[in-house]
Amino acid sequence: MKNALIIGFPEYENQSAALAKAAGLAFGVARVHRFPDGESRLTLPPDLPAQVIFCRSLDHANAKLAELVIAAGGARDLGAKKLSLVAPYLCYMRQDKAFHPGEVVSQKAIGHCLAAYFDNLLTVDAHLHRISRLAEAAPVAGRAVNLNATAPMARFIQAQVDNACLIGPDQESEQWVAAIARHAALDFGVASKQRYGDRNVKVSLPDGDYRGRHMVLVDDVASTGKTLLQAARALAPYRPASVSVLVTHALFVGDAMDQLKTAGVDRIWSCDSIPHPTNAVALADILAAGLKAW
Repeated sequence: MKNALIIGFPEYENQSAALAKAAGLAFGVARVHRFPDGESRLTLPPDLPAQVIFCRSLDHANAKLAELVIAAGGARDLGAKKLSLVAPYLCYMRQDKAFHPGEVVSQKAIGHCLAAYFDNLLTVDAHLHRISRLAEAAPVAGRAVNLNATAPMARFIQAQVDNACLIGPDQESEQWVAAIARHAALDFGVASKQRYGDRNVKVSLPDGDYRGRHMVLVDDVASTGKTLLQAARALAPYRPASVSVLVTHALFVGDAMDQLKTAGVDRIWSCDSIPHPTNAVALADILAAGLKAW
């Protein structure tokens, strides 16, 4: 892909430009105008090479997905022969089965939609718990690659926290917390969770002596933050030296961050897969390595 052009979008322009620099590729921006009725007009660089890579994180996904479809069609019209998508946060991956009669499996629907427009797909820490490969969710013609952010997250924790003890707030977080712990040779545990609704969960910590420890709660995505919140509250009776949160994807809807602070969380960090005030871990290097492997 040495002659490819990376095209970013305004809300993710800085991260996309950093990726282009790390990958040694040319960079352009898709300009977006939104009409009063909510529809979008896109303007792409007029002279496109045969290979184009769109870079856009798909939080607040509904409008972004429509604009990606428009952009992909426009890129083909402007001469692009191969289209790739770098979506550091890949939306709709959590609905991976029908939990109730009549529910639509959005992971499959959105994955197949992306596969219809893009030849390759690159993402980070996608929520893939009932399938083993990203290609099962998004069957693109080329390569579908799900990178892990655990190595840069481990390096960040080592630089920021002395002798950290990691906690995964639920069973689904075990793969992330265990991998980070291995990279940095840190102690870790995984809590258990019972979910009673989107915002109602109960978290039970594994047995351990957390008194006086610097605790770091680690997860792939923080949406409402309720699971992290309950884990922080469960740690409070142990009187840890500090409690921090590090996630790959920072959504933190509503007052999630305020509630975490109230529960005793000292610091909240995230990777820059989604632009957020907590961004502390850059992903440009691992994304560039992923592109170079193509």
